[in-house]
Formats: sequence, C-alpha cells, structure tokens
Amino acid sequence: MSDIETGDTAPTFSATLGTSDHESFDLEERLGDGPVVLAFFPGAFTPPCTNEMVALQDRLGEFEDAGATVLGVSADSAFSQGAFREEHGIEFDLVSDMDRNAIEAYGLEIDITDLGLHGVANRAVFVIDENGTVTYRWVSDDPTNEPDYDELLDAVEDA
Repeated sequence: MSDIETGDTAPTFSATLGTSDHESFDLEERLGDGPVVLAFFPGAFTPPCTNEMVALQDRLGEFEDAGATVLGVSADSAFSQGAFREEHGIEFDLVSDMDRNAIEAYGLEIDITDLGLHGVANRAVFVIDENGTVTYRWVSDDPTNEPDYDELLDAVEDA
C-alpha cells in the first residue's frame, strides 16, 4: 500500500517518456505550472489500463482547462508506451518507469501473477499542486478498478 499521503511532498523522479525519441523526463521540471496528475497503471494494452488512459484522454480538455498536466506512469518500455499512445490516440505524456524509481518512491509495486506482470505499478492517481504537495490520492484495492474521474477533476480544480 502506498505510504504517500495527502499533504506529503510528492517524491520526484526521472524516467523516460514513451515517445519515439525516448526523451528524458524529470517530474521536478513539470511542477510549478499548475497541478500535475500522476496516473500510475499496471500495463499498456491491458483492458482496464486502456479504459483508464482513454477515459483520461476523453477528459483531457477539462483537465487542461483546470491548468493541469496529465501524466500516465507504468513500468512498460518507452517503445511499448509509444505504440499504446498511437493506437489509442493518447495525447498526454506516458512515462516509462522501467527502473521502477517512481513505482517504488510511491510504494505502488505489485505483482499480477495471472498476467505474468511482476513489480508493476498498482493503479493509483495522485494530484500534485504547484508547490509539489500531494493534494489528492487514490490507490486501487484491486488493479481492475478505475478511479472516480469526476472526483479526480474536482481535486484538480481544487489544487
């Protein structure tokens, strides 16, 4: 279970963006310009993860209107995430955390043995305000569950 609580300073981390040119990513560089939504998911191309990322994409305009940056984070390779983004028309950045720095920093590491996934991210969403403080936290009890998107949008607007 994640040990990051609302009110905590969000752990920052570096990783790679799931794009064709595998740009480097540093969370610290994304803070300070409106709220950041970190949506951790177990694996690209799995049905619940696809549903969640498509749902976030469908509401991306609302998140952007609230000044937020939406980021998906998983242990998938940048190549896999790039293909996933392309297939589903996902316009926000996906962060490839193959080193598990973010997953471990947020205490989200799980195994989904039925799917042969080990050390992947549990489904969780954090909203981080401009000061780097966690203002909203949702961690799934079951990785097939999805967050309440209305509640998440309210949290972003309040951040």
